Amino acid sequence: MNIKKNKTIAWIGNTFFRTGMDQLGYETTHIPIRGQQVFTWDDILEKTGSVPDIVLYADRSIAPPLAGVESFPCLTVFYCIDTHIHSWYPLYAQGFDICLVSLKDHLDLFTPRLPESRLIWFPPVVMDNDIPVQMEKEWDLLFVGKVDPELTPERMFFLDQVAKLVPDLHVTQGEYRKLFPKAKVVLNIAERGDLNFRVFEALACGSCLLTPYIEHGLNDIFKDGVHLVTYKPNDAPDLVEKLQGLLNDDERRIRIAKQGNDLIESSHRIIHRAGILHNLIIDMDTEKAVSDRLSAAPTLRKSFMKSIYLHWAEAIDDNKLKSIYLKAAKD
Repeated sequence: MNIKKNKTIAWIGNTFFRTGMDQLGYETTHIPIRGQQVFTWDDILEKTGSVPDIVLYADRSIAPPLAGVESFPCLTVFYCIDTHIHSWYPLYAQGFDICLVSLKDHLDLFTPRLPESRLIWFPPVVMDNDIPVQMEKEWDLLFVGKVDPELTPERMFFLDQVAKLVPDLHVTQGEYRKLFPKAKVVLNIAERGDLNFRVFEALACGSCLLTPYIEHGLNDIFKDGVHLVTYKPNDAPDLVEKLQGLLNDDERRIRIAKQGNDLIESSHRIIHRAGILHNLIIDMDTEKAVSDRLSAAPTLRKSFMKSIYLHWAEAIDDNKLKSIYLKAAKD
């Protein structure tokens, strides 16, 4: 599966499946984003020291970190995760050659310019150190995540309901890899109905997962009662009923946890996600894709990108970043 000639990737933002691309023979240079930064083509050349074959932005859920991306003279990739938070992502994606979308049901939002062959459902990826660890069980049910009355009010309300019915519910924050193994069942909550990373992380750590029924491809990947167990969203009594079924049958609970972990190992590790992008790249005419985008750049800027650049030039406080966005809107 290794490529014949090493291609270079300027990798901007979260690393996610970067190491998988390295394993497949690509040479990646990571450009981290600290706070809010915006990179132009000249900035990327300065940071990489050469012209990359590919520029890849992996979502950091910030203002657009690439200005003028529609005019970058190489293959461009946007790994888009937080479409349930940022409504401008589908417009911004039109300036790229490839878009990888985490939430399956949002794919239709990205179709104005990107052909179907370069608009790919790309579910969450788990890190290599998300692995099963055998530990003594301390809690029947565990939730790991932020619970805040202002930031996550629905989550807080629902957990309060569950706590009244499950005395051994343990809610905490911290390193999930060290916490998940201590619970008989790991609870997932999806406030916005997204197929979130916690689903994959819990299964990768060998946990028995109890999750709300989620759209965005959950049933395309996992089978309820085989790889995990679902409950009706925001339905505490249904959650408790499903939990009791798991707690009363150790053999079933352990079997579901193993089957969920087996599926992660066979299909959802970093190398599997990297393989999806790699196969897409080698199957497409990259030179034509870049050439077509560059020819269409003025139209792309006018139709999609300009409004985004102007919005952030107005919304952001940093005068330097304002000027970068304004220039990108005019070029």
